[in-house]
Amino acid sequence: MSQQRGMALITVLLVVAVVTVVSAGIIARQQLSIRSSANQLHVRQAWHYALGGETLAKAILQRDLREGDPRAPVDHPGEAWATPRAPFALEEGGALRVQISDPSGRFNLNSLLRQGQPNEAAVAQFRRLLLGLQIEAPYAERLLDWLDADDQPSGGYGAEDNQYLLAQPAYRAGNRELTDVSELRLLLEMTEADYQRLQPYVSTLPADAPLNVNTASARVLASLAEGLSLSRAQSLVAARGGEGYRDVSSFLAQLNGLQVQSQALAVGSEYFQVLSEVSVGERRQVLRSTLQRANGARVYVLARDLGQGGMPLVPVEEVQP
Repeated sequence: MSQQRGMALITVLLVVAVVTVVSAGIIARQQLSIRSSANQLHVRQAWHYALGGETLAKAILQRDLREGDPRAPVDHPGEAWATPRAPFALEEGGALRVQISDPSGRFNLNSLLRQGQPNEAAVAQFRRLLLGLQIEAPYAERLLDWLDADDQPSGGYGAEDNQYLLAQPAYRAGNRELTDVSELRLLLEMTEADYQRLQPYVSTLPADAPLNVNTASARVLASLAEGLSLSRAQSLVAARGGEGYRDVSSFLAQLNGLQVQSQALAVGSEYFQVLSEVSVGERRQVLRSTLQRANGARVYVLARDLGQGGMPLVPVEEVQP
């Protein structure tokens, strides 16, 4: 009898143990499901908040154009679109940060090629920009080969498929316009140090997009002409004042006869980049949008990129040549 009671007790303990293990597993899966649902909710919320930041930027750019002369827009760092904004607090906790920048104030890498042929003025400007940043590698020739459609290296420093196919892993030259500055990392022998030094000063816009002298940094302006020093370029930046240059001729008058050899120039911008950074719960979302502001104050979204690390760094301290 006592033996039967002992077996019954063991059976009860086994049942309790099994039920406990099963219940613990069910609770763990339920908690995981709840966390997964909450994470998915935060993902959707962050995405829509980021789109809200993009919509806000479009409205700001439309208002900016209406407040000026739509036929001859002037864009400069003193305008509302360029003003840093405090983060927007979100009801769920977290914040939305929106930043608008002007890629037309950087050297346009795609301008090296014009209608399939090298744009010598832009190539010369890019070489001066590289030298001003103390980058001696022949990236201008290699970028030309990356952009053009043929397989003939440019001069003695160019690089086409025959060089890239020797890499590990092997790949081919792009033979098309760049769509993102990060593609520079694919150039033959491009080092990370050189890329990080160059990245704040370059953009990838359509080849015919002009350089906005009102938003360009002193380093980029110094690359416009042979003999234009960084200190002189800093004076050009200071001469913009709070309203910017009203036309290109006003800017050229400040050069005192220096021969400009560069991509096309302008005092307004057609293209803008918007960085929307959202934090909701444990989720962080960064959306970079490329916008085009066309005639009639219409603003179009040309591209969206979710693979960004956050608000961009300020360009490195410039070294006097």
